[in-house]
Amino acid sequence: MFGLNRTVVAQNERALVFVNRTLQSIAEPGVYWRFDAPGRTEWQVYDVTHPRFEHPQLDVLLAANPELMARHFDVYELAADQVGLVYRNERLVDVLPPASRAVYWNGPVETTVVIETIGDEAEIPTDLARLLTRPRDRQLLEAVRNTVLPVEVASDQVGLLTINGNLVRTLAPGVYAFWRYNHEVKVELVETRIQAMDVSGQEILTKDKVSLRVNLAAQYRVSDPVRARRTSVNVVETLYASLQFALRQAIGTRTLDVLLANKSELDGTITETVASQICDYGVEIVKVGLKDIILPGEMKEILNRVVEAENAAHANVIKRREETAATRSLLNTAKLMDENPTLMRLKELETLEKVTEKVDRLTVFGGLDSVLRDTVKINLDAR
Repeated sequence: MFGLNRTVVAQNERALVFVNRTLQSIAEPGVYWRFDAPGRTEWQVYDVTHPRFEHPQLDVLLAANPELMARHFDVYELAADQVGLVYRNERLVDVLPPASRAVYWNGPVETTVVIETIGDEAEIPTDLARLLTRPRDRQLLEAVRNTVLPVEVASDQVGLLTINGNLVRTLAPGVYAFWRYNHEVKVELVETRIQAMDVSGQEILTKDKVSLRVNLAAQYRVSDPVRARRTSVNVVETLYASLQFALRQAIGTRTLDVLLANKSELDGTITETVASQICDYGVEIVKVGLKDIILPGEMKEILNRVVEAENAAHANVIKRREETAATRSLLNTAKLMDENPTLMRLKELETLEKVTEKVDRLTVFGGLDSVLRDTVKINLDAR
């Protein structure tokens, strides 16, 4: 039974027309009338504002109708070492993976695919890297999330690029991007500024069997990142172990008195020992110093008593020295007064002045000479 059928294809649509389940044509926008038996003709309508075309029988359609498909579609085939950059109206919106195929409508949305070859180092050109590392389009963001490795090397860092486990080269400060396709890409950032390290809580016996707890501080910088990467699995742990061994060796060969008397000499010894060992790992020692030397409780009490005794003895020496000086000065004064009566008279007047300052009233009998004789008496016969 035949009937009259009407189909409308809008401006933003295209339709695949199948007759007896075989593609016969592709309908452009318009109104179509047909006189046909039910089920004989099928119209599959697509919205071409979403330009990527997908169909369960895509391979068959391309093979059976190459000319028809070429008039309405752009087909892109990518090799195993290629990626496709999809531009929609000259704006990057998607990335096609290697060894894939994409088909797009020739419609109102202009879609082009730029094919890029993935090099041995999988590095993305700088201009393209800026677009891929800071995408504004949500679709592009999803596409590059697992396909692009963004890397930013700061001004005080060096990047070590490894591909498939092999160290390829170093990266200077800047912004980089690498394809994750077909390669295992990693970038290790190495700090080149001076860094600090603490070696704390080390229990060590001195040469005279005194147990100490020592804290050490060190400053270092990585001078050769490539050598550090190739010679040590973890350069920080290697440096820590070298500092620890050098500290134990330096303290274990010295007595407690020597350690306490010259800590700076110990710092120099540790620095020299560690610097000679760690330079082979591309690390430079800047400075090493003992932060704390913690004594056990009983040893601390003994040293405190020793220090107190030394301070007391020193104070006594100073006191005796001052007393001797005062006695010598007094003897010299007495000799001067004995040889000079005028000076003796002045000394008597000075003494009388001090006495009068301490009394409220003084009654004098016999004149000033009587006061001097009765107040200050010097027994010359007793000498």
